[in-house]
Amino acid sequence: MRTVDQIHMRASLERVFRAASAVERWPAILRHYRWVRRLDGSLVEMAAWRPFGPLKYPTWWVSEMTLDRVAGEIRYRHVRGITRGMDVVWRFAREGDGVAVEIVHTWAGPRWPLIGRLAADLVIGPVFIHSIASRTLAGIKRAVERST
Repeated sequence: MRTVDQIHMRASLERVFRAASAVERWPAILRHYRWVRRLDGSLVEMAAWRPFGPLKYPTWWVSEMTLDRVAGEIRYRHVRGITRGMDVVWRFAREGDGVAVEIVHTWAGPRWPLIGRLAADLVIGPVFIHSIASRTLAGIKRAVERST
């Protein structure tokens, strides 16, 4: 499974990178995040809602988070939850009047016999991962553009 979400933000690279990496603050600026907790060192626990009309489905995972300001990347490796083993990279690049931000999720899927890969490709990636990632990018965009 591979999903790619992209957005352009009219703000400085430093402001965008700071907002994207300040994950503990996400619930204050992103309505779909239930909580984000720093567990130990680079481990972060995240929980978000995936809305389906008036209903909300809870999601949860734990990731190892690494920041690489020189490369302009934030990386996550999911270590707990249904998406264990998923790799996520946020990339930031100056572009025109702001910053191009891209999130790429890659994952072989859950280790479910016969249906794991299909579940990842047909449901988990496009329905859950893309939905949450696109909302996250849009919310960070609102926050950084509002404060410039």
